[in-house]
Amino acid sequence: MTADDSYGRIDDEDYPAYTIGRAAEMLGTTQGFLRAIGEARLVTPLRSAGGHRRYSRYQLRIAARARELVDQGTPIEAACRIIILEDQLEEAQRINAEYRRAAERPSPPTES
Repeated sequence: MTADDSYGRIDDEDYPAYTIGRAAEMLGTTQGFLRAIGEARLVTPLRSAGGHRRYSRYQLRIAARARELVDQGTPIEAACRIIILEDQLEEAQRINAEYRRAAERPSPPTES
């Protein structure tokens, strides 16, 4: 990837732009914490061509939520499970809202 290609992705929240060291620094945590949430499958960082972990802004937001729960005393495994369940609940609520909107639409007239 060239520098010109990278500029087009600067606003892409899924682009793996951050090394593990930079991600840990931004979150105020350790690299070990990021590895632990990776082992718990909360986030799966992409790997660079050299095999180094790379995190996206979206993944950093998830990691920040995990850190918040851990800082409140929640064990890391439980924090990861809570975040996964929160995400599943949010998705289910989104789908239910779509179904409700579809059910509220008037049905097209039937031809006789």
